[in-house]
Amino acid sequence: MDEHSRTHSRWPLLLLGLLLAAAGLALAIGGGKLLSLGGSAYYLIAGIGVIGSGILLAMRRGAALWLYALILFATLVWALWEVGLDWWQLVPRVAIPCLIGIILLLPWWRKPLHSRGGSLALVGSIVAAILVAIASQLSDPGSIEGTISNPNEAASTVNPAQVAGDDWPAYGGTNAGTHYSSLEQITPDNIGELEEVWRIQTGDVAGPSAPPEITNQNTPLKVNDRLYICTSHSRAMALSPETGETLWEFDPEVSTMGAEDFSLWAHMTCRGLAYYDAANYNAAADTSEAESDSTSTDTALSFDIFDNSDIFSLNLSFLSLMFGTGEEGNATPMLSDTDVMCPRRLYLPTADARLIALNADTGERCANFGENGEVDLTTNIGDFDPGGYYSTSPATVTENLVILGGHVTDNSSTDEPSGVIRAFDVHTGELVWNWDSGNPDDTEPLAEGETYTRNSPNVWAPISVDEALGMVYLPMGNATPDQYGANRSENDETYSAGLVALNLEDGQVEWVYQFIHHDLWDMDTPAQPVLIDLATNEGTQPAVIQPTKQGSLYVLNRETGEPIVPIEEVPAPQGAIEGDWTAETQPRSALNLLPPPLTERDMWGASPFDQMMCRIQFNALRYEGQYTPPSLEGSIVYPGNVGVMNWGGVAVDPERQALFTGAKYLAFVSTLVPREEVEEGQGSASEQGLQPNAGAPYAVELGPLLSVLGLPCQAPSWGDVAGIDLQNAEVAWKHRNGTTRDSMPFDLPIGLNVGVPALGGPITTAGGVSFLSGTLDQYLRGYDITTGEELYKARLPAGGQATPMTYTGEDGRQYVVVTAGGHGTFGTKMGDYVIGYALPE
Repeated sequence: MDEHSRTHSRWPLLLLGLLLAAAGLALAIGGGKLLSLGGSAYYLIAGIGVIGSGILLAMRRGAALWLYALILFATLVWALWEVGLDWWQLVPRVAIPCLIGIILLLPWWRKPLHSRGGSLALVGSIVAAILVAIASQLSDPGSIEGTISNPNEAASTVNPAQVAGDDWPAYGGTNAGTHYSSLEQITPDNIGELEEVWRIQTGDVAGPSAPPEITNQNTPLKVNDRLYICTSHSRAMALSPETGETLWEFDPEVSTMGAEDFSLWAHMTCRGLAYYDAANYNAAADTSEAESDSTSTDTALSFDIFDNSDIFSLNLSFLSLMFGTGEEGNATPMLSDTDVMCPRRLYLPTADARLIALNADTGERCANFGENGEVDLTTNIGDFDPGGYYSTSPATVTENLVILGGHVTDNSSTDEPSGVIRAFDVHTGELVWNWDSGNPDDTEPLAEGETYTRNSPNVWAPISVDEALGMVYLPMGNATPDQYGANRSENDETYSAGLVALNLEDGQVEWVYQFIHHDLWDMDTPAQPVLIDLATNEGTQPAVIQPTKQGSLYVLNRETGEPIVPIEEVPAPQGAIEGDWTAETQPRSALNLLPPPLTERDMWGASPFDQMMCRIQFNALRYEGQYTPPSLEGSIVYPGNVGVMNWGGVAVDPERQALFTGAKYLAFVSTLVPREEVEEGQGSASEQGLQPNAGAPYAVELGPLLSVLGLPCQAPSWGDVAGIDLQNAEVAWKHRNGTTRDSMPFDLPIGLNVGVPALGGPITTAGGVSFLSGTLDQYLRGYDITTGEELYKARLPAGGQATPMTYTGEDGRQYVVVTAGGHGTFGTKMGDYVIGYALPE
């Protein structure tokens, strides 16, 4: 070979050597920074080794292979020492170093080095890495394998108030919020045959002037032989349950409330409608009288008539109720004038703070409810920014009342609307009582011109009711701002971030149990309380289960508020910002899905480089475990304020005494910003970024803990599904759930099964299958509740950030329906779809 050829052949090795040395230099510099923060010395040592290997490679020395083989083998040993056989933790530590080793063995680089021994050493290190990768596929350290037992005698009698059947008449199935259906046509054996049978598009799509967090979170109702839905802009629609055909549509024509357009709002959503049928309550009363007085079958006949929804039978029912009497002259209950005009009605909360009553048969306003069918929810509320106050969750309807709270924008200012909960007459819309946690003992409606307590904790999640006990259960939020609490009142400290039980008749407090003391982490109670009669060693107890963002499932006696599952006050980190304070302890339930505390070893990335950067972030931020107070340098909040569980809540099977839920694991960072460093008007319109906290001495910067590549800094799983045995109060199984398919920068028909977050709730059925659709990837999934095995998935045309529901159609088929419309800040594809599934005919 002439001199020109030899010179030319040196360039590839020189170039590769220089690239390797540059990579080593980056590792060494970052590793030095990490070591100075008290972190791992590996990156500095490995960086120096890679620099040496690169220089030797550029010099065409065979020792480059020997040195790199040693680096790779040492990296493998270090990785196993740190994380064991955890595949997803091994990937950023070993995958790229192994790939570089394979490149070095290619003939173009290996042959000029003339080092057979070095080549064999490098082959040995690569084979060892491959064997470890294979072994790591045989287990998942984060999973729990187990089963939930079949129904037993202790739970054989199920309270009908906790079960949805052929219909789905309330957001949570019933006012008990169990998300459970007694239908059993779809089973683990046949769920694989489930197919899409209809699909509609509502036409309500997110335009260029939509709020940052516009969402489609609606759970339909099925009742009155119709399917009822609402859309992001508060439109209501009635559909055919069997075909999805639109039967009627109502548009409240939501106003911008003085804003230039909706883009200045923070949120826009409608999670659902509420339904009322006067006949159901009258029929129930008739049946009760018939049983107690041993009357004739006339009343029972009246009940059967009322169970039919056609207009002819309804007219017969009116005649029976208004003129019929039982034995000994006892008159049956009579319908009110408003019920005669609007016997079946829907209650629609709108994004511009109205509550509208609609005739469920026709979609027309119930004119005798409030003013022309609507109640103005801004009454006695005071000033607020457009979109800053309204009910995102559906109302709860009882025999006499329609009860609802409201969303209040987080972290906008210290002068926001009250979190008052109001109960209106179900017939007329007249305010019956109001409960304002800032003035908890006075539940009489306010006089005109008076204002509820500004900034008092609110209830934005759905409310549950036990009409037999006469109690209302409120999942309480916080006074704003979330991360600074120095100026909160005694009532704020008493009622925020907990569960409050009110008397249904007058709104007076029966009991309160707080789940977070002096909350500085936005851990408001986010989901509908679940009412279940729970079999325990002391016999069946009336229980309420409250899912929470912090991961605990608090199980209380719903009559007394006393814990059924033990709750321990655990020590909490101290050292809040000057002027504020932290509680010494925080309550933690023995039944929880709380992840282990983060360590530097849990930091993750797509490569050693961004993983190293995440480790640097971790050590530079403040983190002393759960409930680390917000700080000027930035504090890690884990679980983050998006919560382990959020508004989707949980599904409870009262027969199996089993609970099914999704769980999210994402770390967030909370950084306090002194007021003098915040420019007037500066702040994010969403719940991430700079939150202005006007009126407080600090604004706050909020966001997930991400790598430089935009990936979560903590290792997966970021989302699981879990099954809980309620009788033994233990997690029976837990598995990763969801893939990266729709989170990749390119479109592939598959995704990595890392386990991704889900925003949306689950349901479960007597058939032994559960459904969840809220994951970052666009699927509706079905699971075996006994083992958690994923049995079925259907591709959705948009994000499914909603809770599915199920019912029986007139054709006798069991349907599963889900809204697929996406979520603005969750980052899923937007759409306007509602889709129905059933088994083949």
